[in-house]
Order: sequence, then C-alpha cells, then structure tokens
Amino acid sequence: MTSIRNLIAIICMTFVSFLAFAQSAERPRITPSEAKNHVGEQVTVCGKVVDTRVNKYGIAGRGKPVIFDLDQPEPNPVFYFVTFGAQPGGAQEAISAYQGKSVCVTGNITVQASVPYIMARDRSKIKPQAEGSNK
Repeated sequence: MTSIRNLIAIICMTFVSFLAFAQSAERPRITPSEAKNHVGEQVTVCGKVVDTRVNKYGIAGRGKPVIFDLDQPEPNPVFYFVTFGAQPGGAQEAISAYQGKSVCVTGNITVQASVPYIMARDRSKIKPQAEGSNK
C-alpha cells in the first residue's frame, strides 16, 4: 500500500513540475520586422516606440485605445501594439509611459490591414527596456 502511495506521489510531483516548467518557458524574442512571420504565435516583440495614435472612440471600462508603432511610423508601420491608459491619466498616461522608449511586448500576434500587432490589454505584458537592449 505504501509503495502505491509513493508511486502516485511521484507521478503527481512529476506532472506538477512539468506544468511549472511549461509556464515559465520564455517566449521567443523577435524584432518588429520579423513579426509578420509569426502571426498566430505567442512571442515577445522588442523595438523602439516611434509613433503613437489615440483612437477616437473609447471602450467602456477601459478608455481610449492607444496605438504604438515600433521601429517604423505611419504611413508604413511594420508592427504596432495597442493598450489602454490607466485611470485617471487615460491615454496621455500611456503615451508618456512608452513614447520614444525601447519596449518589449508579449502576446499573440494578429494582423489588421496587413500590419501585425499585439493587443496588450494587460500592461504588465509591456516591459520598457534599457536603451540598446531590445533583442
């Protein structure tokens, strides 16, 4: 009976440790220009915020979405991410947090109008980086 309990305990511990390692696996880091090759994947995209736009319309409970272009601005962006300003600063707070800075944003890459992007609803997925360390 004791050996069966030990066997069950070992199996459970192995399964739990597998889950812990699977969740802690770091996402691949890519540049904004590489994002188009990773649509549908969970990755970390690192680059410099070179342009911002605030959407005209807000979303209830979140405020107005702010669009951040990385490495190349409109009219030909190679990648962007979308997030929302924290209350009470709203969109201006989000802009001042990232404008002109190197950042890494983690999430699922989607495409809109042939441009890949990440919807970063959770701002903990956006990490400002020290200059020169974006890959």
